[in-house]
Amino acid sequence: MALFASKPDHPMADIKQAKTYIAELPADAYKAIEEIAYWLDSITRTGEFKADYRYALIDMLDQAAKNHQHKLSQDYLATERKQKFLETRLWKVMFEFWKALGDAYLRCIEQYQAGSTAIKKDLPVIVARALRALTLQLKWQLLRYGPIEDRIWADIGRLYQFAETRYFVADQIAIYPGAHGTSSVQREFLKAVILGVSSTDGLAPLRQEVAERVVAHFGGLFTLEEQPADGCNYFLDLAMREPPARVRKGAADTPTVRFFGAGRALPALYKLMQDIKQKDGVPSDVYLGGNFEADLVQSVLQHLAMYWSDHAPARDSERRKIATRLTVVHGYQEILAGLAAPDDVPDGSESWIVENISEGGYGAIIPQVKGDWVRVGSLVGLKTETAKFWGAGVIRRLTRDKFQQRCVGIQLLSKSVTAVRLAPAGHVSSFNATREGDRAILLSVAPDQNGEIELLLRVGSFTRDQSLEMSVGGKSYLLKPSKLVEGTEDFDWAKFGLLERQ
Repeated sequence: MALFASKPDHPMADIKQAKTYIAELPADAYKAIEEIAYWLDSITRTGEFKADYRYALIDMLDQAAKNHQHKLSQDYLATERKQKFLETRLWKVMFEFWKALGDAYLRCIEQYQAGSTAIKKDLPVIVARALRALTLQLKWQLLRYGPIEDRIWADIGRLYQFAETRYFVADQIAIYPGAHGTSSVQREFLKAVILGVSSTDGLAPLRQEVAERVVAHFGGLFTLEEQPADGCNYFLDLAMREPPARVRKGAADTPTVRFFGAGRALPALYKLMQDIKQKDGVPSDVYLGGNFEADLVQSVLQHLAMYWSDHAPARDSERRKIATRLTVVHGYQEILAGLAAPDDVPDGSESWIVENISEGGYGAIIPQVKGDWVRVGSLVGLKTETAKFWGAGVIRRLTRDKFQQRCVGIQLLSKSVTAVRLAPAGHVSSFNATREGDRAILLSVAPDQNGEIELLLRVGSFTRDQSLEMSVGGKSYLLKPSKLVEGTEDFDWAKFGLLERQ
């Protein structure tokens, strides 16, 4: 044993100097997070740190990052889609920060397993923080629509196994200071796996943010069992590098498999939906990390309820494998331009490869060099190689495969759309947003069983108290507003009662 142990050759080997470096972090959030990630990586790679000193440094850097990472998260969600470079830059620095933080806490646990017992009392906090960092890595990969690295599931599984062997999985601990810092290893584990099965690749980024916050809010109500049980409709094998999956007949029941589900969170979620409807707003005791419109939150809760239920969401129709090309234009105005010259290939159109088709839509691959505008909720005009007319659809799912190809699921709104002219009819409401001669896109080829048709309108132009006159094919029709199906930043999708003019 050496009489005088030397310090590691590292700038933060002296605690006073380390505190100075942290105190002098840049005020700019991006630069601060970038520098903190650098220090975390450097500390993780330095083998000579004692476990308790390593943990002390990581803790200081973790706490110093709180305000900065919160600001960058908000900046990312507020980034306009045209600012692709900025969006990518923010995503990269945030993901690298959460990975560096998770790796740093994992290094502490590995050091303990190698015989360094100085952090024994801190193990529950270290494991819970590592799980939370992994959950946030999962969240940020989901924000880019995958694929999810299998090492994330591997690390989540082995961390939970480690906590089980130390018998502290259910202990309530103060993971971080503050009102939302108390949790347990089991709760952090469940938040990760529930987020993983909530199919957030069908949500736009802002809705994904709300979904992750809702999962965190209900974290204490989820259920976890070692054997198949009622309400545990998903499972994860802690020893495998695979994502959680829905329980199926004949699934292997091994000692490392854990079964989980929404449990008491599902009725609590339904109650929250009812409270929001009654109050026309999110209750003050529900912390979602920001102020969100009631309709947006409700749409996310409906999505989660579908995937947390005992029954897997059923497809509207069977998908068939197919290989063909699809000419695509994006956005309301581009579809109208395509309808004005149906025989021409519009400027800016793209060619996508269709992999599968159903009555309800398409699954397609987007060429890597194109499609920077693509988002969940984007409106697209569609024309197959054999079609004579343009159709319309909405992108409902966006993923990336292991080859980094982007794949989309498109809900087909109509196989054949028509451009029409609109004008206010009868008493003109003071709130009327439709102007004389406005163009719209007719989705319906005939009225439905309720005598209604569907239109895509210019964004913000649907009002419930204004009748419209529609001109199409040399005929005039009176439209009575019925329902706004969906309103976005690009279009209004609405239903109208139809009456032909004499």
